[in-house]
Amino acid sequence: MATNDVNPASIGDELRTVRNRTFDEIAVGDTASIERTLSTEDLQLFAVLSGDVNPQHLDAQFAASTRFHGVIAHGMLGGALISAMIGTRLPGPGTVYLGQTLKFLRPVRVGDTLTIRVTVSSRDEATKRVHLDCACINHDGVTVITGDAEVIAPTERIERPRGTLPEVRLTTSGGGGLERLLDHVRPLGPIRAAVVHPCDALSLAAVFDAKSAGLIDPVIVAPRARIESVARAAGLDLAGIEIDDVPHSHAAAARAVDLARRGEVHALVKGSLHTDELMAPVISSSSGLRTERRISHCFLMQTSSYPRPFIITDAAINIAPTLDQKADIVRNAIDLAHAIGVAEPRVAILAAVETVNPHMPATLDAAALCKMADRGQIKGALLDGPLAFDNAVSVAAARVKGIVSEVAGRADVLVVPDLESGNLLAKQLEFLGNAATAGIVLGARVPIVLTSRADARDTRIGSCAIARLFAHYAATPR
Repeated sequence: MATNDVNPASIGDELRTVRNRTFDEIAVGDTASIERTLSTEDLQLFAVLSGDVNPQHLDAQFAASTRFHGVIAHGMLGGALISAMIGTRLPGPGTVYLGQTLKFLRPVRVGDTLTIRVTVSSRDEATKRVHLDCACINHDGVTVITGDAEVIAPTERIERPRGTLPEVRLTTSGGGGLERLLDHVRPLGPIRAAVVHPCDALSLAAVFDAKSAGLIDPVIVAPRARIESVARAAGLDLAGIEIDDVPHSHAAAARAVDLARRGEVHALVKGSLHTDELMAPVISSSSGLRTERRISHCFLMQTSSYPRPFIITDAAINIAPTLDQKADIVRNAIDLAHAIGVAEPRVAILAAVETVNPHMPATLDAAALCKMADRGQIKGALLDGPLAFDNAVSVAAARVKGIVSEVAGRADVLVVPDLESGNLLAKQLEFLGNAATAGIVLGARVPIVLTSRADARDTRIGSCAIARLFAHYAATPR
């Protein structure tokens, strides 16, 4: 009995060539199968194409309250996968579809790996008609869909290079990410925060924006005379805002850290001083703000070309982190992911390639970090690496490379090899990819908002919102 089962060794050929099996080559019992792991993007794309926007398939909050207790795939998505098998594998190109029955036996969920299988049950020499038993079987061996297909099999051999399909990127319309974040954080109330040396109009205006948004109760730590001069020039009213008068920016950084150490403020917000000037007293062994964790920075980003917010780390603090330091960078990012509601974040350890290369230290570190996660040294997330950037964010790219991974194509956290690569990536996404951005420093006793003077207003407000959210998460017993 001939078979046409797909195995990993044939994936490359299957990607390059599409071929059929003629009626004369088909015998009763012949079978063909392929595996497919369903992603959220698969359901979203099917909804776009079909118009079936039933919230059972798209809205996790709604779906959690239904009898299925979560999002399930459209039933006809399984039918489409069966159709793909018949049209490309058995019999393949040249097949004429006459009819199809389907029975949906069990729900199919995001993350399920389906084996889609068709088996020849009968053939008619006179009409060239073939009947096929069809089934979708999940990774637990449970049959979730069955059916019967009737087709006219091709009589001529067809073998052609497989056409190149465009990679589809789903985008969301209308934005609103900042508004949703503020709606989520506002009920927590403002956090008392030391705003360090906001001695230009942009930094000082950001204080008012964050205060008006209900995110911070600010204590401005700066030379009073200079702050009052900036406020007058910008038309800002300082009434009701506490000012801790210090002589200069160095003193402002030291004073703000001391306030945090004594518990008088619960977050630090960078003003117009340089990052190094603020961070020097933070990381000082005598400041009291250091913990057992390495201090690191996280960018929380959202772009219309990716279906979920994601974290990039570390792109602002650690220049060339060691393996131990990367482990803490990962742990800090996992904590932030938990704080924003991602229960089990997918963490992609980035490198230039997706294979371990002894001449590329980033790939060795990635492999070691994944093994640390396997051994319980890093908890609360799924890790995979090394992964090239495209494989981390594109399911299609990962499939082309034959990467089978819970993380590839669906990463929530991108861990970069070093500060330069991370900073370049984050700034490219922000300025060329129109990504919405927020950023905070973690690993100290309080979250630190570390925005750039070039950052937009939304970035500054969003960063304060993330700091407020993280402070609440850190203070919540678990």
